[in-house]
Amino acid sequence: MAEDKVVQEGKIFAVIGYLGILCLIPLLFKKENKFALFHGKQGLVIFIGEVALGIISVVPFLGWLVGFFGVLIFGILSLVGIVQVLMGNYWRVPLVADLADKFNI
Repeated sequence: MAEDKVVQEGKIFAVIGYLGILCLIPLLFKKENKFALFHGKQGLVIFIGEVALGIISVVPFLGWLVGFFGVLIFGILSLVGIVQVLMGNYWRVPLVADLADKFNI
């Protein structure tokens, strides 16, 4: 029952965690809520990936192609993450979750 309370209290912050730079909000203001922190760390990795893709997309043609498909993939992952948060799940984003686990926040 206590876990349900953690999920309910952290849901809005967990959703915010998947919205670009706003991923910093749960990481800075909801550190005590493991649900919000879990999703915030995954959102941070996705955001870092999006920034890297923004830099890569400066390269003509190949960079544009990689940037387009990368942003599409990260957008889908963020959307699925938000849906999983709303369902109250601790969904591990493939590849992203392993990197997120390395952050000690």
